[in-house]
Amino acid sequence: MLSQISLRALSSIWVVIALSVGLLVSAIWFYSVRAWQDHLNQAYSVGVETFYSLETGKTVSGIGLTHLAGTDLENAELGLFERISGAPRPSYITLLSMTDEIDGPIGSSSIKIAVVSDRLQYKVADIVSDLYEAPGLKFGDLAKLLATYCSNPMVYAKVKNSGWTQIDGLSVWGCDAAPSDLRLLAVLIAIVTIVVLVTQIGNTTEAFDSFSKKLKTRNIVGGPDSYEASGPRELFEIVKSVNSYLEFERSQLSKRAIVLSGVSHDLGTPATRLRLRAALIKDPEIREKLEADIDQMTGIIESVLTFTRSELNSELPRKISLASLVQALVEDYQDTNQPVALIESLPIEAKAERSIFASRSGSIAIAETSKILMYARPVALRRAVSNLIDNALKYGRRATVSVSFDANWAIVIVEDEGGGSTASDMERLLEPFERGENTHNITGYGLGLTIVATVANQHGGKVEFEDGQTGVRAKLFLRRSV
Repeated sequence: MLSQISLRALSSIWVVIALSVGLLVSAIWFYSVRAWQDHLNQAYSVGVETFYSLETGKTVSGIGLTHLAGTDLENAELGLFERISGAPRPSYITLLSMTDEIDGPIGSSSIKIAVVSDRLQYKVADIVSDLYEAPGLKFGDLAKLLATYCSNPMVYAKVKNSGWTQIDGLSVWGCDAAPSDLRLLAVLIAIVTIVVLVTQIGNTTEAFDSFSKKLKTRNIVGGPDSYEASGPRELFEIVKSVNSYLEFERSQLSKRAIVLSGVSHDLGTPATRLRLRAALIKDPEIREKLEADIDQMTGIIESVLTFTRSELNSELPRKISLASLVQALVEDYQDTNQPVALIESLPIEAKAERSIFASRSGSIAIAETSKILMYARPVALRRAVSNLIDNALKYGRRATVSVSFDANWAIVIVEDEGGGSTASDMERLLEPFERGENTHNITGYGLGLTIVATVANQHGGKVEFEDGQTGVRAKLFLRRSV
């Protein structure tokens, strides 16, 4: 629904909706408050008129006055209001007496009142305690109090020495007379609006976050050739630009690989002829130098081609055991009598809490390497680890390999044995075609560690070097979690 709409337009819509709902909620709230205030004021005015109607006998609109007689009158005089005909069950009785002790413009008067309700007793302490308010005004306060609560009480009053009179004012202070309290509706509208707006904002930000996560984990879990956008217009434009860039990158890398493959193929025949002609050279020294040059030429081409293929990132990741891959690779080196050793990781000791069936807590040893399961590109990863081992053998005579892990990383560690290089030297060799100063007599083309860095990047990781006890220690970090 909101797809292809700009963030500016979306924010404007949200602001307009928020302001509109805010005004609506405020209007409903204040209307309800005003309606209740009018209702209570009306009850107060009718209550005052009712008091003077008891003294004068005049009728009041909406109020019915019935003089008690017979048994009902006797019960009222005895204070047994719950026995009066029509009294609710159960009966909660509120009694109060109002006397004008100070002469005023209204005159001196007194009244006794009994309120019988089936729900509550009314708190009338404030009404009775005010000595400076006339009984008529106090009766108005009582009517206002009755109108405050949703109840249908029966009211009985006795003015001076007259008999008891039943006051029927439910049309003024009864439940049906009260206006609808719309404040709860206003709060509900506000809450629903807030939830909807927060959800819409959350969905919008989630669209950006989701796409960002897809890009971050593209190298680890693999990604589509292009992405689809669902969200505001800005996200659509970003996705469109990313798709264009990915297409351009794939095209360039593919063209580069095709060119290098063609060059490698085209150089194959001349290289073969040169080898045949070199074999005819009688001088062994010249023949060996020429053959070495031929090997170096073809090796450079193949090395660049391998690097380009690693950049293409065409291999799909799958779930593998890193420990098993490294172990198989080390065994391949050992089968050819090369000095490569694998250091077994120490088991992890997991402590268990004491159970109801055991008197003490126990522990269990879990092989560390058995836990190193991850999504990776096995061919590329095998090539990267091989390059690290080859680099250690070239510069340090021996290679020692180990594997470790934590919650986020799987780490392959390759340490050489005193080749004279330092960690800073190795960091520089990560750049393409860079070689160390002590490599004059060592075959290589300066792309081995570059390929390692590329593969590490494809797995969301990195390559680091540090000076170890015997030589330089290379660490290949691979992201485990996606």
